[in-house]
Amino acid sequence: MELLLWRHAEAAATKPDIERALTLEGQKQAVVMASWLRARLPNNTRILVSPARRTQETAAALGMDFSTCQALAPGAEPEAILEAAGWPNASDNVLVVSHQPALGAAAALAITGHPHYWNVDIGNVWWLSSVSPDEKESGVLRAIIPAELAAIQK
Repeated sequence: MELLLWRHAEAAATKPDIERALTLEGQKQAVVMASWLRARLPNNTRILVSPARRTQETAAALGMDFSTCQALAPGAEPEAILEAAGWPNASDNVLVVSHQPALGAAAALAITGHPHYWNVDIGNVWWLSSVSPDEKESGVLRAIIPAELAAIQK
């Protein structure tokens, strides 16, 4: 199983949190990363997105169908993210668009078995692969793709 964790692009610092929209820079970041992802997403990739406006706008840049998932909302638990994705033994691949600190903790949990604080920067994608579908902590970090690199590698 391939699990891609995409932190939403830059958002305005407004309240309430769930309604924060992408800034103009964030819109550009989302478009660049979406272009990079469209060219590389594995077949059979399900896209799960937090209900927050900034994640919805980030995912919309892909121009692909996605499902809104309450379990990915701000404040999500890392275990809930992995469960929603079906980690590590889903039959399909999954792209999750969500928030910090849950995304970093989910990556740590998938790789080490413990939800450490790992920072997924704004707009970045972390690509994990499952090595053993029988063990939740059997993930391997394949790549970290910063938005700046995605712009270079279109």
